[in-house]
Amino acid sequence: MLNKMGIIGGGMIGGVLLQEIPRRRLARRVGLVDIMPPDLAKGKCLDIAEGSPVMRFDTELSGSKSYEVLEGAELVINTAGVPRKPKPDGTLPTREELLQTNLKITAAVAAGLREYCPDAIVISIANPLDAIVYRLQQLLEPEPGRLFGMAGVLDSARYRWFVAQAAGVSVENVEALVLGGHGDTMVPIRSACRICGLPVEQFVDEETLAAIEDRTRKAGGEVVKLLGTGSAFVSPAWSALEMAEAVIHDKKKILPVSARLSGEYGVEGLFIGVPALLGRGGVERVFEIPLTDAERAGLERSIAAVRKTCAEVDALV
Repeated sequence: MLNKMGIIGGGMIGGVLLQEIPRRRLARRVGLVDIMPPDLAKGKCLDIAEGSPVMRFDTELSGSKSYEVLEGAELVINTAGVPRKPKPDGTLPTREELLQTNLKITAAVAAGLREYCPDAIVISIANPLDAIVYRLQQLLEPEPGRLFGMAGVLDSARYRWFVAQAAGVSVENVEALVLGGHGDTMVPIRSACRICGLPVEQFVDEETLAAIEDRTRKAGGEVVKLLGTGSAFVSPAWSALEMAEAVIHDKKKILPVSARLSGEYGVEGLFIGVPALLGRGGVERVFEIPLTDAERAGLERSIAAVRKTCAEVDALV
């Protein structure tokens, strides 16, 4: 258990995190920062605190519009950003407009982290993920392995669930990896997909697997369309907590993480979804795994897409 954790952003994902951290006994204290009026962060903290006797936890919850509430946090999960939603005239913001807005938010996030918890390990969920974690790296210049992004755990979980449904087996029997950037270019690694240690092709036919892999790449959008407003929030929060628990409990657990590469997969300085060992130091090791020619080509396309996004960040800032 940590002495203190921080959450940036009290929206749907942040709200799930605020409930789950005390329930899982991950920290004695939790600080939540959110700028939304009248006082969203305090309201959410009070609501959960008032239910703590029912859930039997004594975690201290503090909410604020300002970043001092994060002071002393050892691990922070960043969810801050605005979604792509219609403007008053009914048009959608362009990708550049959305990126510009979220980069401004990221600058405020980085300033708060630098001032109040400069040594914290940071897990970032905020989208566009590849751009935000890249910009945080530029602004924070953290020690290696102490900043990374959550995407692959969620994308791999979706892949696992789709495969389990098609094979008619428990999700606990399915192992799977999704690598690359967080978007339509992500790469489900079929050669690493196993059901009870056996190749997935022994359980699911080629046509079904191809459909599952396509659905995995578009899974976030599928949820958005069904909800009608907003996006997935429970599964991203649980996925970030899977990573946080690996760090807090020093599990030395291998998970797909958006990690800053230093030559692995031929990449220098970009955050790419790769298998990584998570422990008390954050990302402690990155693994290069064998890929088929098709998977390697897909990963190269995904890396190129991330590189393009990061170039847009550099141009905007």
